[in-house]
Amino acid sequence: MKEQRDAEVELAKQRCRFVIDRIQELPASSKITDSCRRTLLKLARSELSFLSRFSSCSSSSSSAAAAATISTPLSVNIGHLEAVVHILQQPFITGVSRACKSVPLLPTVRREESHCSSLKDIHVDIVCTFNRKPVWIIVSDGNPKYVSWHRCHKSKGLKLRIQEVLAAAQSSLTLRPSSVILFFANGIANHVHKKLQDEFGASEIGLGPSVFNFDAFEESEGDWINILARSYKDACILEIKPTGSKDVVSGLDHSVKGLTMDSARPEVSVEKTEAQLQLSVEDCEANLADTFRSIVLGLELCSLNIKNLESSDPGNYFGDIDLINFDTTALIALVTGISNDGGVQKLLAHPESEMRVRFKGNYEFVVGQAKSDIQNPILVEFSRLLCGKTGIICESVHMEFKELVLLCGGPNEKLRADKLISSLRVVPDCPSERIMGLPTRRKLAMKNKVIFGTGDYWHAPTLTANMAFVRAVSQTGMSLSTIEHRSRALIGD
Repeated sequence: MKEQRDAEVELAKQRCRFVIDRIQELPASSKITDSCRRTLLKLARSELSFLSRFSSCSSSSSSAAAAATISTPLSVNIGHLEAVVHILQQPFITGVSRACKSVPLLPTVRREESHCSSLKDIHVDIVCTFNRKPVWIIVSDGNPKYVSWHRCHKSKGLKLRIQEVLAAAQSSLTLRPSSVILFFANGIANHVHKKLQDEFGASEIGLGPSVFNFDAFEESEGDWINILARSYKDACILEIKPTGSKDVVSGLDHSVKGLTMDSARPEVSVEKTEAQLQLSVEDCEANLADTFRSIVLGLELCSLNIKNLESSDPGNYFGDIDLINFDTTALIALVTGISNDGGVQKLLAHPESEMRVRFKGNYEFVVGQAKSDIQNPILVEFSRLLCGKTGIICESVHMEFKELVLLCGGPNEKLRADKLISSLRVVPDCPSERIMGLPTRRKLAMKNKVIFGTGDYWHAPTLTANMAFVRAVSQTGMSLSTIEHRSRALIGD
């Protein structure tokens, strides 16, 4: 029996080590914040530490203590962490702002809901962006046989848990998700599944075959051998819309202060007009570099007919169209002479003294960008990223970009700016309610709230180098869909 228990503990320790490796490999660029990574690592290392103490105790010299340890059921949480990390590895999950942490309940909700009266916060496994929309994900790795619908001596019951989560979802303006996703790693009993459908309007969603496979490999004498194989083929994934539930708080006042907007939101109908809007290759070849031209031609062109109609979910009007929201930094990076027409070589060919006079205190900054572009051309990144996308910019970005190009841009940069703008669609400033609900301060300036909030309203990730704003938003716990790029400056080319 001792040998069997030792084997169980060793296997659990291997799983912990593998999960720790996977957490460290999660992409930070657009996937997960450092804070989330630290939280997950702390939990995994704590579990590994517990298992190490457990095995030490079982091999202690005291036979009585060892016997007591062996007879105690081995309770581990590594399965839950495996499932959380596995979800985080999926490509459709982005903008992870919280992992295995709690979100606050408003005091008004705690007063009005008797079952939440003593509740201060709600545990959520993942706060992220899924299919361009903010979601909360709750993960269960328990045996379906022991998932109780009603309260019992061992559990508060799944019904009450869902009620509390949905109450928190409706109470939070800035963290409010468009839906709550339930991931039952080992499936769910039929009667519980039906209860979730009938009482909370839950519906199944399919996330593709990659979600249901989990494999761990270890190198042994030059060959890779499978040490862990876990399948989520029995997993059940359900989605609940907070507004569609019968059992959550409603009627909260979420008025937005600091910006006056019409209550009606623009509705978009999409009509392809490539014959009308398509840039001619000949026109581009005359003045534009090949890579920039391919990016402009690779953007999907469509006509957005803005109507003053109320819309509950504007992102749905685009159907399968893949939107991307540009902030000013992205537009500058695309048109700058640093990135185009061999501008780097031309720039660095000038004497340093001349360059210092030209760029003054920005000399080191500009040269650093130029050398960075030699090592890793930014337009190559943009070409892969933007092909087939429909680009949008809000009015604020449009005006700011035009002013900057007019003041600082050279003739070639101005030409590229005109070509780029003609391939994008300009939409009104219409920041989402949840972004506008964030407090306005230095790192959360109103201008940036409008820019990023407009992308959030259209469920479009914002392409940006403004990571100070992105970090400030993530520190609030909000999930925001963004794509980071390296900064570039106009050089008067």
